[in-house]
Amino acid sequence: QVQLVESGGGLVQAGGSLRLSCAAPGRTFSNYAMSWFRQAPGKEREFVAGISWSGSYYADSVKGRFTISRDNAKNTVYLQMNSLNAEDTAIYYCAAGQSRTTYARDYDYWGQGTQVTVSS
Repeated sequence: QVQLVESGGGLVQAGGSLRLSCAAPGRTFSNYAMSWFRQAPGKEREFVAGISWSGSYYADSVKGRFTISRDNAKNTVYLQMNSLNAEDTAIYYCAAGQSRTTYARDYDYWGQGTQVTVSS
């Protein structure tokens, strides 16, 4: 069982930045593909960014604004979010899985989510 704990969400003005963190305390997850998803009210959960052994990949809507990175020594994945806009408002979830994929169903472990709210 992999427990994922997100942090770093909050309220930010449009154009601002936030950095989300996802930690897996007590567990080595360097062999997992890690991704961030988000879910806005009334919408389905959508892929945001992922990172695996072969590199990082992004949804078109965040490409050039968000950066995913990982520190395997700290068992932590980060999502740096810049140039935020109101459409980025959602609950952001961290996920771990065995495959490099953008489908939520393919991920085995999930965090509890962290709220990001962008005011316009």
